[in-house]
Amino acid sequence: MTSSLSRPHPEVIFVGAGPGAAEHLTLGALRALQEAQVVIHDRLVGKEVLALIPPHVQLIDVGKEGFGPSTSQESINATLVAQAMTGARVVRLKGGDCGIFGRLDEEIDALTAVGLSFRILPGLTSATVAAAAVGQSLTKRGRNAALRILTGHDMAGFAEQDWRGLARAGEVAAIYMGKKSARFIQGRLMMHGASGATPVTVVENVSRGDQRIIGTTLAQLPEAVALCDGPAVILFGLAPRAASQSLVQLKEA
Repeated sequence: MTSSLSRPHPEVIFVGAGPGAAEHLTLGALRALQEAQVVIHDRLVGKEVLALIPPHVQLIDVGKEGFGPSTSQESINATLVAQAMTGARVVRLKGGDCGIFGRLDEEIDALTAVGLSFRILPGLTSATVAAAAVGQSLTKRGRNAALRILTGHDMAGFAEQDWRGLARAGEVAAIYMGKKSARFIQGRLMMHGASGATPVTVVENVSRGDQRIIGTTLAQLPEAVALCDGPAVILFGLAPRAASQSLVQLKEA
């Protein structure tokens, strides 16, 4: 029987790996990994997820690190095209959801430019898993009717946002890649009227065995992220609902 993932022409499957733990991988993603011949993966893909890939599959690490050693996007695009052109079943495995701050469009453009097709299997993004870890919902009646997903920095440096809108009471945002820009974010929000007492939760290494939850306030945000060595998501406007083994409550100075 022909595999449901087999195609008569080259195709790349973009797969969201979730934030790290294997339990957050979708069934479709697992099936794609088990039927792949080549997996091109990011640095943030969890070890539990990589362990599910059969040993005969070729693994290609094209990891990026903010402000650190990285594989260039041009090199990633070239690798993706070259592997797909061989006719192999290629999976491009990205941490979290491949469509959120994952440069998905750039890689799709590289494929379509040479006539290659693609499919997307979305994954759980860190914000949803982090919120679940602190016992909170990202939206709540009477509190916030919208959720903002922001990046702390972009290609031009620290990213500007709608600070005035975000500074309103009751707003909730998930801030990715915000460790280096924490003081900038704090300053912009407080400049536009946000209270220093606004609850903030920092979740480091979301869903992994060394996950840590830091409950704090906007006034203490830079000190909170300074405790983190691993990747972290900043949940602005949310406090941990209940203590857990991984909770650190940062007190006001």
